[in-house]
Amino acid sequence: MSEPHLIVYSSLFPSAAAPAAGTFIRERMFRVARQLPIVVVAPQPWSPFDWLVRRFRPSFRPQAPAHETMDDVEVYRPRFFCLPGVLKRLDGRFMAMATLPTVRRLARRFGAPVIDAHFLYPDGWAATRIAARLGLPVTITIRGSKDEWLIGTDREPFLIEAMRSATRLFAVSQALARNVAQRLGIDAAKVTVIGNGVDLEKFAPVDRAEARRRLGIAPDAKVIIGVGNLIPTKGFHRVIPLLPALRRRHPGLVYLIVGGGASQGDQRGELEALARQYGVADIVRFCGRQPQEALKWHYGAADVFAQATEFEGWSNVLLEAMACGLPVVTTRVGGNAEVVTDPSLGELVDWWDPDAFRDAVDRALTHDWDRGRIVAYARSNTWDDRVGRLVAAFRELAAQGA
Repeated sequence: MSEPHLIVYSSLFPSAAAPAAGTFIRERMFRVARQLPIVVVAPQPWSPFDWLVRRFRPSFRPQAPAHETMDDVEVYRPRFFCLPGVLKRLDGRFMAMATLPTVRRLARRFGAPVIDAHFLYPDGWAATRIAARLGLPVTITIRGSKDEWLIGTDREPFLIEAMRSATRLFAVSQALARNVAQRLGIDAAKVTVIGNGVDLEKFAPVDRAEARRRLGIAPDAKVIIGVGNLIPTKGFHRVIPLLPALRRRHPGLVYLIVGGGASQGDQRGELEALARQYGVADIVRFCGRQPQEALKWHYGAADVFAQATEFEGWSNVLLEAMACGLPVVTTRVGGNAEVVTDPSLGELVDWWDPDAFRDAVDRALTHDWDRGRIVAYARSNTWDDRVGRLVAAFRELAAQGA
């Protein structure tokens, strides 16, 4: 039997206009593409008022090409009607209607592909409607805060319908699978957990002296780093108020913030103001968004990775930091406890206890870590095992439908 084709269906996916959007989906599925043929359908929200919003928010809905090829994978971006901030209950219907012709054309081209959707709503729900119309199997990967936030809203019925309609469900962490299934009344046993991995070609220890020279950081400084979108859920605004006390304990302290704005907003101006308010603007460095190939130098210049995150499905940056030899201090939310599994890797702090978080960072800065052990742990969590399980699941689905 020939290999099954996959139609990856996700509105969150990188483009030249938004290279950081959905990189975790690309990393996962482009590795699958080394074993199975895939094509990507990335629905793009659109309204006739977008130009007006861009006058005030230039980064709003960056305009990506309707079709392009990325690493030999074709990416199609059909537009669907989506008013900013309103009529969100209709997003799934508009998405399904607008993308059905593209998916139908690809299904005819590939025979009987598997639709692989990411996030429950609107993408997952829309994908199940299309799959039912075309008679195709469909998988949905539950990915974290975007799915959890919708529980208890007027879109909850669509989440339940998507989960019940999917041929197979995946989640990136046990905690996420358990929480979403329990709150929506779905049997958690129906959800297969396959976490994300780390790319060891991009993330590995580097010479600290060279890393600090590149970034202009003193050799004897104590350096904390956080990486992620500059949005409230990532918690940069929670770390900054802790810096005055940490600075008294660790003269020469530096806090690196690596990341940029996202579709949910851009906190940089607020964070800069907060740093001035707490008198630490001179030690907070905004490094901007960095390509993954360059991140190892930022991780390599640091002593500790600290992220006061509010929601997480599976935080890729934790494993990235560990692969570069950094201990991790983060909050006990979502799948974080499934990444930081042992005190030798770092410390988990209850949400939200600022004193405990500050003290944990303080301990991490003074502790003599076995960084080789931290790196070895990260290297045991590569993409190879994860992708192998995904490929096996897709082949099984295709065989059942054959």
